[in-house]
Amino acid sequence: MHDATLRNRLGQWLEPSRRSDVPPFMVMDVMAAAARIEAAGGHVIHMEVGQPAAGAPKTAIAAAHAALEAGRIDYTSALGIPSLRARIARHYRDTYGCEVSPERIVVTTGSSGGFILAFLSMFEPGDRVAVTVPGYPPYRHILTALGCEPVLIETTNETRHALTGEALLAAHRKAPLKGVLVGSPANPTGTMMSREALTGLIAAAEEAGIRFISDEIYHGLDYAFPAVTAAALSEHALVINSFSKYFCMTGWRVGWMVVPEILVRPIERLQQNLSISVPSLSQIAAEAAFDGAAEMEAIKHGYQENRRVLIEGLPKAGLTRFLPADGAFYLYADVSDFTSDSFEFAKQMLEQARVAATPGVDFDPVHGRSFIRFSYARSLDEMREAVDRIAHWLK
Repeated sequence: MHDATLRNRLGQWLEPSRRSDVPPFMVMDVMAAAARIEAAGGHVIHMEVGQPAAGAPKTAIAAAHAALEAGRIDYTSALGIPSLRARIARHYRDTYGCEVSPERIVVTTGSSGGFILAFLSMFEPGDRVAVTVPGYPPYRHILTALGCEPVLIETTNETRHALTGEALLAAHRKAPLKGVLVGSPANPTGTMMSREALTGLIAAAEEAGIRFISDEIYHGLDYAFPAVTAAALSEHALVINSFSKYFCMTGWRVGWMVVPEILVRPIERLQQNLSISVPSLSQIAAEAAFDGAAEMEAIKHGYQENRRVLIEGLPKAGLTRFLPADGAFYLYADVSDFTSDSFEFAKQMLEQARVAATPGVDFDPVHGRSFIRFSYARSLDEMREAVDRIAHWLK
């Protein structure tokens, strides 16, 4: 009796916090289901996760090897290795013609670490922050865990699924917003914002006193037109980027932010306490990755070919409607002709066709039951086989 009472008391003490009650990132559940099939001997084509099939640039691998041979791998400055911060600043000058001081660069533990630092430094619990749907699920999940309120703004075909200043201000008039986060190229749609559209959105946000965060982790993977950085349009915008996508360094967990000058010291204090510093080996490899641009451009060309195979092949398989896919490596397809439950559709496609993709409800809790996200970051042969499998399964 005493033991049972003690167990009950311990259970109450260890009850999870309300802030931990966020939805799962569903794509990880799909990955786990695919892994179980593979463990039983099945062959799955992975189109569920936004992870390049290629590895890190050879220059990054060589730099990491050299650092390990040299011996010590120590803490670094909380803001990042100075030479890496300077190299990132040079990247903005070379790529965008944009002068950014290295002092405004913060190296982060992937873009995920950047989102946490950005939200903590910019918002208070209870603040309302706009995000678009369909959109990357951890935006709203991290905001919720930190006590903020994500405000979902639906995008439409009329705006090519990009947020407009008019839509942002309409939401702001209903109840004041403290911030807004947008991605271009976007996940899961692949939509990109033109310079004119991004300039107008930032101007509308700043005039209304809404803090602006730009997710640019798919920069470099642009096919329709060159991506535009918010850092070139406003010194008050906070930019988040990563080495995960263009540079194929997902598991290295290293990204960066360009932050307004006033936020540098607050973010430094947060980083000191939350993680001390980003792993130094990853930072060393990331700096060298910039010298592997030719290798990365060849991989980007492969994504373009994969994109062509899907855009040409999926309509023949029966999936005739999808969003623009201007950039990134995703195609967000309308499956409403076949189902009103994208989770069940994805489950059956995995079990029967052995093609793993992510249900749209992960990205849009309102209308996502009619969509599936396909990642085309794998090999060209896999994309061709995936189209054949889907076509055969949908017959």
